[in-house]
Amino acid sequence: MIAVNVPMPEALKTYVRIVDAFNRRVGRIIMYGVFVMMGILLYSSLSKSMFLPAHWTLEMAQFVMAGYYLLGGAYSLQLDSHVRMDLLYGRWSPKTKALVDVITIMMLFVYLFFLLWGGVSSTAYALQYGETSYSSWSPYMAPIKIIMVVGIVLTFLQATSIFIKDLAVAMGRPIA
Repeated sequence: MIAVNVPMPEALKTYVRIVDAFNRRVGRIIMYGVFVMMGILLYSSLSKSMFLPAHWTLEMAQFVMAGYYLLGGAYSLQLDSHVRMDLLYGRWSPKTKALVDVITIMMLFVYLFFLLWGGVSSTAYALQYGETSYSSWSPYMAPIKIIMVVGIVLTFLQATSIFIKDLAVAMGRPIA
């Protein structure tokens, strides 16, 4: 690629700063969700052995876990802590890595688009018809589906931020 000495537009830098800061805050808060889930499961164990079993605990723990990984996905992407096949990638220069990432992130955009499309459709259905779970507890499904859509949107925004940063590196104009 030809490096041009034109700085990255300020709007893109601002977008990257805002999205990164927001997802960092959300991720740092959500990472404590594992303790909430542990508390629910501990209560479940205690209630089964000492009291009447609580029917809501296992499903609630599943909902908390789903929120944990869906809302934490953008933060994980930001920290580059996702799984990557590193057969050749580790040996490449930062510019080559960025160029390959710019190309491969397109697949993530397609995946997130279809995930968001299905998530919005499923959430609309849950809201319109008052969908509930088929368990004995029978909670409404709309709250977890709304969390799912928010998590997908945050991941999409973070992927866009990473795309902008990688494109800047590939063009020889990294965003600090």
